[in-house]
Parts: sequence; C-alpha cells; structure tokens
Amino acid sequence: MCGIVGAVAQRDVADILVEGLRRLEYRGYDSSGVAVIDNDSNLNRVRRLGKVQELADALTLTPTPGGTGIAHTRWATHGVPSETNAHPHVSGTNIAVVHNGIIENHQELKVKLKDLGYVFVSETDTEVIAHLVHHELKTSDTLLEAVQKSAKQFEGAYGTVIMDSTDKDRVVVARSGSPLVIGYGLGENFLASDMMALLPVTRRFSYLEEGDVAEITRFEVNIFDTDGNSVEREITEANVSHDAGDKGEYRHYMLKETYEQPTAIRNTLEGRFENGKIASDAFGVNATGLSADDIFKDIEHVQIIACGTSYHSGMVARYWLEQYAGVSCNIEIASEFRYRKSFVPKNALIVTISQSGETADTLAALRLAKDLGYRASLSICNVPGSSLVRESDLAFMTKAGAEIGVASTKAFTTQLVGLMMMTIAIGQHKTLADTEQQELVSALMGLPNKLEEVLTLADEIEELAVDFADKHHSLFLGRGDQYPIAMEGALKLKEISYIHAEAYAAGELKHGPLALIDADMPVIVVAPRNDLIEKLKSNVEEVRARGGLMYVFADKDAHFESDDSMKVINVPHCEDSIAPIVYTLPLQLLSYYVAIIKGTDVDQPRNLAKSVTVE
Repeated sequence: MCGIVGAVAQRDVADILVEGLRRLEYRGYDSSGVAVIDNDSNLNRVRRLGKVQELADALTLTPTPGGTGIAHTRWATHGVPSETNAHPHVSGTNIAVVHNGIIENHQELKVKLKDLGYVFVSETDTEVIAHLVHHELKTSDTLLEAVQKSAKQFEGAYGTVIMDSTDKDRVVVARSGSPLVIGYGLGENFLASDMMALLPVTRRFSYLEEGDVAEITRFEVNIFDTDGNSVEREITEANVSHDAGDKGEYRHYMLKETYEQPTAIRNTLEGRFENGKIASDAFGVNATGLSADDIFKDIEHVQIIACGTSYHSGMVARYWLEQYAGVSCNIEIASEFRYRKSFVPKNALIVTISQSGETADTLAALRLAKDLGYRASLSICNVPGSSLVRESDLAFMTKAGAEIGVASTKAFTTQLVGLMMMTIAIGQHKTLADTEQQELVSALMGLPNKLEEVLTLADEIEELAVDFADKHHSLFLGRGDQYPIAMEGALKLKEISYIHAEAYAAGELKHGPLALIDADMPVIVVAPRNDLIEKLKSNVEEVRARGGLMYVFADKDAHFESDDSMKVINVPHCEDSIAPIVYTLPLQLLSYYVAIIKGTDVDQPRNLAKSVTVE
C-alpha cells in the first residue's frame, strides 16, 4: 500500500526521495509528500494530492535542499485524500513523521494529547505519532529513546520513520507489522518500505524484524529489538533489477506482465527438477535442518491461507492436493482464519500465499498458526527477504520478477505452478504413482509453450471486448478446478474495468443466479475438455434458454459453436492438470481490453493498492 522512503546523506536527497516514490507508485496511493532538513536545521515540507509528478513539479518550483529527509505516498485509511491528510505529518517546528499501517488506539491517544495541549490539523491516525514523539522527547535524552517510549503505547500495525530538525543527521524507524528495509551506502544510509525504492542508490539491505527500532545516521545503523536490546540483522546483496518507467513496447504494465508469463513460468521451473522429480531443495530447508522432503512425508493435511488473487490460487490447489496427492486440504481467507477458533488436524502443514510477502492478514494468520501447533509452515511468495518468507519454515520463491500492475497476472500463474509442484512433492510420499508424477511434471515443463499459443488469441479477445462497452454487470461460470479461475476472471474484470462481476460454480445456476440472466448480463464460461464438459454444456443451455448472451472460452475439441447467443474463443487443448493456468490468460486479456474500452486506469485502478499491509 503506502510507500516510505528516507535518507541520511551529505548530498541533497530530495531527488532521491522522489525517485524512490516513483518506484513505489505501483503500490497504489492518493497523495504524496516530502520533508527535508536543510543545513540550517530548518524543516521544509511539500505535499500534494494526486500523482508523484505533482510533487516533483512542486519541488521544482520550491527547491528543498538538505541531506536528511523522508517521503511518502499515502493510501487513505483515516481521512479523505487531501493535501492536509498527506504525509509527512509534523509536530511543532521540529518533528516530522511518515507512517504505513493503522494505529488502532489513535482516538485514545488523541484525547490524551489534546489534554496536553496538542492541536490536530488532519483526520489521520498518523498525526498522533508525531505529537506523541514530540511529547516524549521533552523527557528523553535522544530521539531514539522518545520513539521507543512512544512505540510501547501504540496498538496496531505500523512502519514509521521520524526525524527531528534539531538533530538533523539522524532518523529513527520503528516496525510492527508493516515492513521496513534499511539500505546501506558509503557515507550515507537509506530506508524504505520496499527495497525497489532504493535500487538506484544501494544494493545492500537488511530487513527489520517485528518490534525493531533502528537509529540511522550517515555512518551507522543501530538496531534494537522490542526489549531494547542491541541486535544485528543480516545484510544481504540484492540481485534484482527493476526500472519503474520501462513498459517496453506495451501500453500498460498489466499487458506487459501478461505477456511475460511464459518467461516467468520458465524461471519458476528452472532448477526445480532432478531426474524428472521435484528437487529436494525446491522448497528450502527449515531452521533445524529438515528438508521439505523430511516434512512432506509426514503431512496428512494442508491448510492454505491467502487473500484476494492468492486465495483463488489456493482454491485451485485444494482440487490438486486431494486429487493427485490424496491429502485433505482446507483453504481460507486470511482475515477470516485469524479471527475464529479453528481445529488443527494431526500433522498439518500451513501454507501461506502472497505476492509481496507482506500482506498483513496473511502474515498475522501465519503467526497465529505457529501458536496453534501446525507441523510446519510453507510460504509461496515472489519477494525474497519478505516477512512471510523469513517467518516460514519453508519457502518457495515464484521468481516471477517485479509485478507493477495492481491487478496480478504473472504472480498468480507462478503461484499456481508452485502449488502444483508442492502437490507433486507431497504426493510422491502418498498416493501419487511414478507414471502420474511424470505426466504432471511433463505438463508443467510444456506449460510455457502452451501459454505462448494462448497469447496469440489476443486479437480475437480484443474484438470480443467491444461487446462489454455498455455493460455494467457480468457473470463468470466454471466447474471443478475452473470455478476458482472463473472467480479470478471476475475479480480481474471488476478490479480494472469497474464492471460488477460475480463468479459461480456452473452447477449452482439453478439455485439463484439464473434470476439475473437477460440480454444485458454477459455470461463468461471457461470450458476445457474434461470429465465435466457435458455437465457444463447443460449449464450453458440453461443460460441460452433464458435469453442470455454467452462468451465461451473452450477447448477447440469441446465442440462449442458460435451463434447469435454465444461467441466462442477456441483455446488450444492442454492437459487437465494445467488447464486452470492455461484458461487464466484469456480472462486476463478480456479484462484488460474491456478496461481499455472503458477508459479506466489499468495499472492503478481506483481505491486499490498493490500490497495490502493493513487489515
């Protein structure tokens, strides 16, 4: 969600801060701001509503020199999008704060601070941080001490950075639930909510752990744990590359990332097989030295936890695990799992799925699962070093590369590949025969080429999208492991075109959704040729009989024919095991071309953020 960038350097840092914000624009935001301490210890702040370019233009007109500064892109939680509510927030003439997350007890703190004479000018929860630190500084020897005292009073999630213009060569950061990374330079140091923001200035990073508070100067980084003890956090060298301005030949990041999927999946598969089987190190080794094989052979149940698109990938995995591996599986939305009492079966594996590895509800669910007594934990994630990866026993990195578009494409399909590989790895210890295992691996290895075939359908799908120009509602249908893909297709359409879309298991039509069918409600059907195809054809006839207009993505050998009530896009035939991945791409392309026709902001749809780091 929100983006944070900070720097302590000898050179002017305003341009570095703005460039960092540009690289975090994909996360979603409504306003941005910068605060810099100049050489005379004056605190200068510039904020703007709208895109980072608005802030950059303002800084051109109002130069803001200085070597210590913080910057932020805000995604509104408390208070409407406005310049007044934009970060950084200040207290007095010396304290400036940026913050990701939510201070849940901000109202209680606000009453206390008002009684102490502090005046609030914004609607945000963040302003309490600025005033509380300002207050605690009166009885503290250092800014670090004031922040440590303040942090003990906060309830909720936060990643926050505070600076004091009377001590202009340092910043203090605190992390609880919301990620922060420190970047190490030569005679200068940096911080951000995502290392992508800092790649132009450093490749050396350390990640703060839960409860950490750190003091950063030009030459030192001192980190303290939740008990105030000095601790070391591992410094790693990043080998990732990313240019936030490079869409190549594509109009939008989403389209670029859709077309990157064959390559992304090749990267996901690379080095993960030995002699036709899943490599022993594909899922890492836990802290006690146990390999995934050691753990998987004992697993009798899998509990998957995820949110949004990742939840849909987990739904597909449930079908796979029970069909191929013979292991029972539950899938639950993280925000529901963490707030109910649940039963933990014997020898259960908790699997968390997240593109960013920082999804707040998923991370909280993982921490809860550890307390509940799961046998082990596995994360499927795209970001090395993220909180989810660090806190899980095992990790499968999807290697999808940076995904900028808010609507997930390649992150989703590489998650599915990882989940199929997990299914094979568990199944080889259970009911999965060697011949079936070889067939599944062979299908995965051929998947990138199959997706390249599917992408050749783009022109047909673009023509079909014109029919949605005046539509406001739509229905997606699928059966079996295509039902979650129908749900994912509906999510994509609503995310970026703002058309209301619902997905149903096709067999549920007669239990309610048929009441919605008319000529103004397009029905999108995913129809691979499998054991359920004849059942699905019956469902299609139910829609046809009610005057519905259908768009069917069907296996070319499934014998669907276009007519006045049905438009058919023939999808290349594929193995049943990989069909959910193959049929995802046409739905991504459909949502993209409909959004283009609707004129929406494809890469940064309204009200949404890329990485959801609050509940």
